[in-house]
Amino acid sequence: MTQTTGKLLGWILGTALAIGFVVVMGQLAIGPAAQSMVPAPATSAGLTEVLFYVLAGVTIAGAAGVALSHNILYSAIGLLMALLGAGSLYVFLSADFLAVAQLLIYIGGVLVLVLFAVMLTNRITEITVSNTSLGLWGGLMLFVAVAPVLLAVALVTPWATITPAAAAHTTETIGDALLSRWLLPFEVASLVLLASLVGAVAIARKEIKAD
Repeated sequence: MTQTTGKLLGWILGTALAIGFVVVMGQLAIGPAAQSMVPAPATSAGLTEVLFYVLAGVTIAGAAGVALSHNILYSAIGLLMALLGAGSLYVFLSADFLAVAQLLIYIGGVLVLVLFAVMLTNRITEITVSNTSLGLWGGLMLFVAVAPVLLAVALVTPWATITPAAAAHTTETIGDALLSRWLLPFEVASLVLLASLVGAVAIARKEIKAD
């Protein structure tokens, strides 16, 4: 009874905080920005704009699948969609190096590792999670608090617009920078990743006990 009452009070407090946050942000930031917003001139949508919104929709749908799916395999497939969409959006920014790195590292490495872990772990459904959670209502309140602010930032912020330059290759420039000016941070990052890998192996290895 005490645990149920505490959870109910937590839901009420979280709901009040989410609504209060939206109201305060609306009065202090969103409202004044919307009043001073200059309407953008109407332009016809071309193939590039349509493709951009399609890829953005795929990315958002994949991220939603990761968060909302009850099946961990479906969550991994949703992560694949989200990472693939994000990598495709890098192409629109002429960031070919980031697009290829997204494809090779996150999709070809991390996601494949996650899928192998899911498929090789046959007792994952027998694990009992003991951590308390606010559940669906807590996630909904967090969405109610964050979504209006993000939409306001995307829609009413006076973003500076420039004429896009011609697409240029960036891999050569980034490679020269990583091996010259940013060589020390690059090597430090590789050592941190190596230490993380060694720590993961040490934690996951099977302990051999003597009879």
